[in-house]
Amino acid sequence: MEKYKVIEIKENVFKNNDKQAKLLRSDLKKDNTFLLNLMSSPGSGKTTTVLRTIEALKDEMKIGIMEADIDSDVDANTVSKTGAKVIQLHTGGMCHLDADMTKQGLVELGTYDLDFIILENVGNLVCPAEFDTGSSKNAMILSIPEGHDKPLKYPLMFSIVDVVLINKIDAIEYFDFDLDLVKQYIKI
Repeated sequence: MEKYKVIEIKENVFKNNDKQAKLLRSDLKKDNTFLLNLMSSPGSGKTTTVLRTIEALKDEMKIGIMEADIDSDVDANTVSKTGAKVIQLHTGGMCHLDADMTKQGLVELGTYDLDFIILENVGNLVCPAEFDTGSSKNAMILSIPEGHDKPLKYPLMFSIVDVVLINKIDAIEYFDFDLDLVKQYIKI
């Protein structure tokens, strides 16, 4: 006779989210809208990268931005000055976005007239990696001041992304950062 039963809750939660993410990806594909989930630590340069991307692509495609933060609207306010369509998502204390939260943001932003949407996820290297947002691709930024050991400390994040952008490269001479070693760690 069993003393207790073990129930794997985590699997059930992710299973439902993964199903919603798959449906969201399908809907975006029908709209011909590409959704990029951009993740990184706070202060790594996500918003600056978003601003430069808007500047580089604004004449080629219609761009929308979803800024996710626990509570502030600092980044949405900054991005709104570019003229790109932007919406702020407050997570209410959550350290990530899931597929349902992303869908709510996309409904408010509207996708029918947008070619490219960047979801600037909450600054965090743990939680955002655990939840499929329904994006077409995942990207992350690793800034030089964070150190070359981040792929070892946060392996899930580096395993689920399609591209790693190494940022603040101009500061490399001031930090103990080994570019060859970080590339090696990312590939592990």
